[in-house]
Amino acid sequence: MNIAEDIPERHSVASLVRINLTYLARHGRLPNLATPETFTELVQLRKLQDRNPRFPVLADKIAVKKFISERLGPEWITPTLWSGRELPDKPIWPYPFVVKSRHGCNQIAFVKSGDEDWTKIKSKAETWVGKTYGFWLDEWVYKHIPHGLLVEPFIGHDGAVPIDYKFYVFNGEVVFIQVHLDRESNHRWMLFDRHWNRLSAVTPDSDPPSPRSLNSMIEAAEKLGKDIDFVRVDLYEPDGSPVFGEMTFYPGSGLDRFHPTDLDKLIGAEWLKAKKSMLNQEVSSNVGTPSDCRDRPEAALA
Repeated sequence: MNIAEDIPERHSVASLVRINLTYLARHGRLPNLATPETFTELVQLRKLQDRNPRFPVLADKIAVKKFISERLGPEWITPTLWSGRELPDKPIWPYPFVVKSRHGCNQIAFVKSGDEDWTKIKSKAETWVGKTYGFWLDEWVYKHIPHGLLVEPFIGHDGAVPIDYKFYVFNGEVVFIQVHLDRESNHRWMLFDRHWNRLSAVTPDSDPPSPRSLNSMIEAAEKLGKDIDFVRVDLYEPDGSPVFGEMTFYPGSGLDRFHPTDLDKLIGAEWLKAKKSMLNQEVSSNVGTPSDCRDRPEAALA
């Protein structure tokens, strides 16, 4: 099935060139956008094609909290201590806390003791607010999120950032779980299946134990990923209870490498399976539609 047969005309040649060149630089080859097979290729295709109006709300670190509270319950939410576009001249929140942009990724500052350079953090935050995240990587979603900042309490212990559990959800089913360790110092990650069998390459690290609330985390991620062909749901477990982090639609912008490399194709196969399943569901729902609808292009699929 050629799922990239008709890339919408609204995409500029510049976007296509950027996507091809950045992919080539990171992976050593051009992406196959006509018949993609790997996860990283499908991320590039999403950048070009997918304009799901739900995505900007779900990627907005402030707006998504209402959705999470309604879908999972308020206990899953890290409270927002403050939100706005410009930080005050001095911190006004109890330590430790975290400053984030609402409209980007990896735009975060940890303020743990008050010894941090607040002027530098404030200046950095002004830079975040002044720019649209993801423009050069053609990540459409972030263009449609209001620019702004939020402050949350720090949820780690003894100054350590909590383990980050990233659930790869395909049409409402968790298939893979990526575990990120020591994000501030010696950042590394491993990939597991949903039964906590390690899939990524052997490293000096022993496998971390599965989170105590793994089953609840899987159930929550599947609720959040329902009716979406792919989304990554990030969760934490700082006190033995799961907490929502964020929802991501372009993990690593599709530029991170997998080890072993065949994981890229393995994960891509799950995404393609989800796409096919959702297409079949859509076609089935169109069976029996009134005859005056059958001239529409999508009706021809039936």
